[in-house]
Amino acid sequence: MPGAVLVSDFVEEHYGAAIGAAAPAMPRVILHAGGRIEGEVAAIEVVFFSGDCYPARAAEFMGPALQATRLRWLHTFSAGVDHPVFHSLLARGVRLTTSSGASASAVAQMAILFMLALARDLPACLAAQRERRWSPERGEDLEGKVAAVVGLGPIGLEVARLAGALGMRVVGARRRPAGDEPCETWPMARLGELLGLADYVVLALPLTGDTRRIIDARALANMRPGARLVNVGRGELVDEAALAAALRQGRLAGAALDVFEHEPLPETSPLWDLPVIVTPHVAASTPITHHHAAEVFVENLGRWVRGEALRNEVAL
Repeated sequence: MPGAVLVSDFVEEHYGAAIGAAAPAMPRVILHAGGRIEGEVAAIEVVFFSGDCYPARAAEFMGPALQATRLRWLHTFSAGVDHPVFHSLLARGVRLTTSSGASASAVAQMAILFMLALARDLPACLAAQRERRWSPERGEDLEGKVAAVVGLGPIGLEVARLAGALGMRVVGARRRPAGDEPCETWPMARLGELLGLADYVVLALPLTGDTRRIIDARALANMRPGARLVNVGRGELVDEAALAAALRQGRLAGAALDVFEHEPLPETSPLWDLPVIVTPHVAASTPITHHHAAEVFVENLGRWVRGEALRNEVAL
C-alpha cells in the first residue's frame, strides 16, 4: 500500500486537486476541526505542516504526524526550523524541507512598514488620535539613511531591494559575501562596525547557535546613538533585557519587533511600556504567503514521487 500524505482540511479543500495531480497514487489523511482524523495514521509517509495550523492547531496537527511510524518526510510552511520538534524528526531520520522564500515579500514589507512607522513616529500619532488631540509630529526621512540588513536570505534580500527603492543606503551582512549581492555587503565579522554606521538595523537571520542573542548588550552599545532596531527574524536573536535597558537609557530611539524570546510576549515584559512597536509574530501571516508555501510543497511532492532532489532540504 502506498504511503499517505497528511494535510489539514484547509489544504485539502484548496490544494487537494494539485496534491492529487502531483502524487496520484498517494492517498491523503486529513486533519479536520476538533482533531478528527480522516484516514489511517499508520499509513502516513509525508506530512505538510501548513500555515493554517499555526499556532492554534499546531499541537493537534503534529500529534498524528509524530505518531506516524512510516513518516519519511515533513514539509513545513515556515522558513525557520529551530523548534525542537523539527530536530527530533531529523534525529529519527525523517527528511525535512521548508518553504523558505514563500514569506519573503510579506515579511520584508513588514520590515519596511516598521522603519516608516519609526521614522514618522506613528505610535505617537495613534496615541494622539485616541486622545482626540491635534498634535503635529515631525518625522524624518528614510531617504539617505543607512539600513543595515543583517542576514541576506530571501527575506533580507527583499528588504534590501525595498529599502534601496526608498533611497536608503543599504549595507547587508552575511557570513561570507558572495560578491553578487544587490547591495553593499560586509562579512558578519564586521557586524560591530556596521552597527555603529546604521540608522536602522534590520534582523532577518535564522536562529542558530551562532546567531542566538547576536544583538546583546555589547552589540547594542555598538549601535549609533538614536538608531532603531527592527527584528523580523527570530526573537532569540535579541537579548531583550539588554534591549530594554538601552531603550530606557535613551541610547536607542526605538525598536519594532514581530518576534520575541517568549511568545506570547508576557504581560510583565518591559517592552510593552517602552518605545517599541510590538506585533504578535504576524509578518508572514498573509494569504499569499500561505499560497506560496503550498506551491513549494506541491512542487516538492512531485519531486518526491519522481525521486528527485527536494527544494529547501534541511541537513541534520
